[in-house]
Amino acid sequence: LICEAYHLMRDILGMDQGEMAEVFDKWNKGELDSFLIEITRDILKYKDTDGKYLLSKIRDTAGQKGTGKWTGISALEYGVPVTLIGEAVFARCLSAIKDERVKASKVLPGPSSKFTGNKAEFLEHLRKALYAAKIISYAQGFMLLREAAKANNWNLNYGSIALMWRGGCIIRSVFLGNIKDAFTKNPQLSNLLLDPFFTKSISGAQESLRQVAAQSALLGVPSPAFGAALAFYDGYRSEVVPANLLQAQR
Repeated sequence: LICEAYHLMRDILGMDQGEMAEVFDKWNKGELDSFLIEITRDILKYKDTDGKYLLSKIRDTAGQKGTGKWTGISALEYGVPVTLIGEAVFARCLSAIKDERVKASKVLPGPSSKFTGNKAEFLEHLRKALYAAKIISYAQGFMLLREAAKANNWNLNYGSIALMWRGGCIIRSVFLGNIKDAFTKNPQLSNLLLDPFFTKSISGAQESLRQVAAQSALLGVPSPAFGAALAFYDGYRSEVVPANLLQAQR
């Protein structure tokens, strides 16, 4: 999600790294306060010995340590739609085929339109979209934990798990305190999105998530994690989905 936000700032808004670092610094002082936002700010500001930004010199291919892959496999085994982590893993796979992407960039057309909106307004949409997608990603993660606990007869304390992550982990953030509070109030909470705090938070940010996903599609900048977050949100809040047709086809 953070990489997609960076991509959108760079390719849609045409921002330089100094500008982006300032935005991430501002975001880190609010509800997005987290280790990953903080180090993203620092990475964007970092310059090499020649005085030029280091980030642009790093090859845009990402490897894997396996945690995302294992989570995706577990999600499929337990039948839980952990779609954001899945898309993040596939985005890494796509990044790895650099030579093919270079060839494709020369022959496959994309949209010719450019962003004509208000920059400050879009940045605010992007901030809210990142917050909304982050909520949805954590909601999916705890859905997986709950299903695994049910299948294996585990007695998990979800509030304590959130507190443990907040204490020392790459995903540590102030946000995890809100998750801990949600499960403390209701240990049987089936989904974070149904906690009053998160229902209110997502209600105030879902329109921005739509704006970001729409602009990404219209301007040809890939944002699979933002798109997956929106698709899950709309699917989860749908009383009726078209699975009846799927069943009829079978």
